[in-house]
Amino acid sequence: MLQQTQAATVVPYYNRWLRRFPTIRSLAATTESDVLHAWQGLGYYTRARNLHRCAKMIVEKFGGRLPNDPNELKSLPGIGLYTANAIAIFAFDQSLPIVEANTARVLSRLFNIRAPIDSTSGRQKLWNASAKLIPQKGARDFQNAMMDLGALICTAHNPRCRICPVKKFCRAPDPASLPRKRRRAAIVPLTESHGLSMKSGAVLLEQCRQRWLGMWILPPLKLDGLKPSSLRHPVYVSAFPFTHHRVTLQVFPSKAARSASRQRWFPILRLNKIPMPSPHRRAIHALLA
Repeated sequence: MLQQTQAATVVPYYNRWLRRFPTIRSLAATTESDVLHAWQGLGYYTRARNLHRCAKMIVEKFGGRLPNDPNELKSLPGIGLYTANAIAIFAFDQSLPIVEANTARVLSRLFNIRAPIDSTSGRQKLWNASAKLIPQKGARDFQNAMMDLGALICTAHNPRCRICPVKKFCRAPDPASLPRKRRRAAIVPLTESHGLSMKSGAVLLEQCRQRWLGMWILPPLKLDGLKPSSLRHPVYVSAFPFTHHRVTLQVFPSKAARSASRQRWFPILRLNKIPMPSPHRRAIHALLA
């Protein structure tokens, strides 16, 4: 959950998740639909699907117990070098390097790393720098301290260099100018049109095969070749970010023909029981209100 998402956002989801899936076995035994429903609102849903696959693999391959070998951890879906090392360090107190947002900032300044930290060479330099500092004992406390140093002292803006406990080791002549990153890709605007169809207290939804794989959304409308007057105006418009895009969601009233194979009618009272991406759930709530 902490991949790509801040801790303050994650905490309530984490607590609800553990109440719903208290063990690896309980997560492995549930359906993907339940997993996506529990995850909805956090975004980056590939993480949820990987976590579900990961739990199943731990049950099948490791008897339901999380392995403590970083190489075995990396064999699990969705677990790369950072996550494998983080688990090995904080769950099993192993002496391993780690690079995340806060430690990357500290390391780039301590070692005066000028390469962009999101480039291949920059990432390698960060991992090499982290490996040089790891103590043989107490790595868990050391890495906690490194993260706290980045979060509280060696901050992204206005670093508090005067009170930094490792100031004398810092090689950066201008710490605030580091770390460097590659130029961000331009934000691409997208407009997506969907239809709202209702009958007998039910809403027609379609199971997504693309961006929100496995989740239920308002059926997409194909507007190619249609004149604007034939659709009237949208009854709902909102915008949301998605990776390098700014998506404008338009919802039009729609008369459903025979529903397609991936479409189903859901009673309004059941909508909170199914996995649905937040932009579409907000749209339906607003329109029903």
